[in-house]
Amino acid sequence: MVATVAAAWLLLWAAACAQSEQDFYDFKAVNIRGKLVSLEKYRGSVSLVVNVASECGFTDENYRALQQLQRDLGPYHFNVLAFPCNQFGQQEPDTDREIENFARRTYSVSFPMFSKIAVIGTGAHPAFKYLTQTSGKEPTWNFWKYLVAPDGKVVGAWDPTVPVQEIKPRITEQVAKLILQRRAEL
Repeated sequence: MVATVAAAWLLLWAAACAQSEQDFYDFKAVNIRGKLVSLEKYRGSVSLVVNVASECGFTDENYRALQQLQRDLGPYHFNVLAFPCNQFGQQEPDTDREIENFARRTYSVSFPMFSKIAVIGTGAHPAFKYLTQTSGKEPTWNFWKYLVAPDGKVVGAWDPTVPVQEIKPRITEQVAKLILQRRAEL
């Protein structure tokens, strides 16, 4: 009897732990226009989450490559999710409106952009805390890239010296797995 009760408690505890386990899509963030958005809306898609900056030496190369990636893979349940950040070299000093105007005017950005946030330290956004804790890699500069699978788990992280073109095969692999999975479900 005691063993049965202990086993039941153990199963309940394991179920509670499994339910409380978070993933990237469990968080909310304010978009670049000030609206609170549940990242849940991206569940079931592959996401490349990037901390962006408008005045960084990596800005031009990355914004161009990220927009091309969105154009190429966006129709196949993929999104670049851009989070402006001013923590590294004060290279994102503008307001959200100015950031959005810059990105859309200069690079014709069509991917989702979010309000400026902190990505490290005690004030870091909870979604970025999740990314850094689960990947074991904390941003040390602008344009860190985190690849998030359709289930919300981090499957890769790269620093800004790694070009988008170099990680595109990993992203394409995740998108292809998702397409095959969806076809199998039909």
